[in-house]
Amino acid sequence: MQQEAIHNYLETYFRASGCDILEKRPHFLKVKLTIEMDKRLMNRPFYWHYIEKIGGEPETQTLTLKTAFNGDEGEVVHFGSPRLHQIFNSTKEIARYIRLFQAVEGEHRTSLHPWLSLNTKISYCCDLKKDTLLSLGLNLMNGTIVRDFHDMVKDLPLTPKIPDYCYTMSPMIRPISGLKRLEGIIEHLLDEEEHKWAEAAHKRWENDLDLLDRFYEEIDQEDESLMALYTMEKEALRLQYEPHITVDIINGGLFYLTADAIK
Repeated sequence: MQQEAIHNYLETYFRASGCDILEKRPHFLKVKLTIEMDKRLMNRPFYWHYIEKIGGEPETQTLTLKTAFNGDEGEVVHFGSPRLHQIFNSTKEIARYIRLFQAVEGEHRTSLHPWLSLNTKISYCCDLKKDTLLSLGLNLMNGTIVRDFHDMVKDLPLTPKIPDYCYTMSPMIRPISGLKRLEGIIEHLLDEEEHKWAEAAHKRWENDLDLLDRFYEEIDQEDESLMALYTMEKEALRLQYEPHITVDIINGGLFYLTADAIK
């Protein structure tokens, strides 16, 4: 499921950036980049300097990406891969916050309800590391909170301009208060998880610390250089093994949706 979420994120990212999806199938995307995205992702400063200097016609590159370790052509994208890290960083630069409206056809007046969205990357860190995506949505009218919000809205027709005959409902929950609620939900979800990975890290830490202590058990306590080395190596073990969790906000936004858009 995690690789499927990455695939959906990549497709949404490139479509929102105005790139052409040349080919799409499960775990596979071939994308023709725009000029802006070529400059952001392809690291060709000399090419763009030359083209702009001579006024030439630019030719943007095509990215072939896959989210499965199979025999298909393309660059594998997964958590921890440089390409996904690069895309996350560019998302923070160009689209940290968005406001979109659900496109509604017809001439009947339709109310659009505000949802606050928050997409985060949660990293479980010790001597090993695991990253996961968490997408939450909060209905600012009634306080309903849903997980996998990104997947729920990715196929909806969305537009940056409010459609004709539509009007937005005033939120009962202020966005800043909603953000605090979502942060609290993330903390609650993390508290409810079983952190066996952290217990295992502590066990490995204790084993290596025991080896370190046995290695230095007969050192002269008055030898300051050896004691300093012992202290340094002990601290290095702490930095290597001590479990901790980081939560990075990728982006967020306000989505104005019809009352029945989110089931």
